[in-house]
Amino acid sequence: MKKLLTIIIFLGAVTVSAQDDKKEEPKEGWKRSGNITFLFNQSAFNNWLAGGTNNVSGTLGLNYDFNYTKGDWTWDNKIIASYGLTKLKGEDMKKTDDRLEFNSLAGKKASGYWYYSAFFNFKSQMSSTYTEDGTQTSHFFSPAYFQFGPGMLWKKHDNLKVNIAPATSKLIVVHDHLTEAGEAFGVAQGETTRYEIGAALNAYYKLEVMKNVSFENILNLYSNYLEDFQNVDIDYTINVVMKVNKYLSANLSVQTIYDDNAYEGFQTREVFGLGINYGF
Repeated sequence: MKKLLTIIIFLGAVTVSAQDDKKEEPKEGWKRSGNITFLFNQSAFNNWLAGGTNNVSGTLGLNYDFNYTKGDWTWDNKIIASYGLTKLKGEDMKKTDDRLEFNSLAGKKASGYWYYSAFFNFKSQMSSTYTEDGTQTSHFFSPAYFQFGPGMLWKKHDNLKVNIAPATSKLIVVHDHLTEAGEAFGVAQGETTRYEIGAALNAYYKLEVMKNVSFENILNLYSNYLEDFQNVDIDYTINVVMKVNKYLSANLSVQTIYDDNAYEGFQTREVFGLGINYGF
């Protein structure tokens, strides 16, 4: 039910926008845009009777698009990266965020807003993760997720598009030490890779709800033909940017993941703060 609700809300918003937006003719050549954001939080207490622990945290993020249009061809690329740390007084520094993702989507116009397409997606992390007893559970390129395949793209403009890929290959890569004792991230014990083929739907929708307030929606759905087809993997991210001025903004990022190979349930990540924002 939660999975269906997420899909319905997103596609409903896309439908409303598709009806209201006027047709936009793409300009040929490269179009680049992006921003680097640093979110900082700090708390300090001195003889504070209500209690509290001194702490400091920071998150550095990158969101960069570089898209190309030429005649009947379109090629959209996006890099998303974020890394965060927090330090509580008397405790070791801990990681609060770690994400590295690259998306590439190429299309050749078929008719109207429709394109024949091919896409590629890569996801991993930048540093190691440990359990409370010091056991390493993941690190850079372990796990690494790859998805690629042909499909059909519906693209109204750079900020509104849906790609449907019914023959998507998915490859999961992990280091051999993570599967020594058992399965990890869906990769069988003693193995380092897992291959799947299935259907994927990738949707992107960005809008400015009011002046200086933008919502970016990124939805990725995948279902494996070879095993448990009914278990749809979900990766849904909302990025909200509320600009104060050219360099300051309040930023909210919420990501929800459902992947039963990695975890039996929903994974949720939320980052909010006032940050330094640099657009380019």
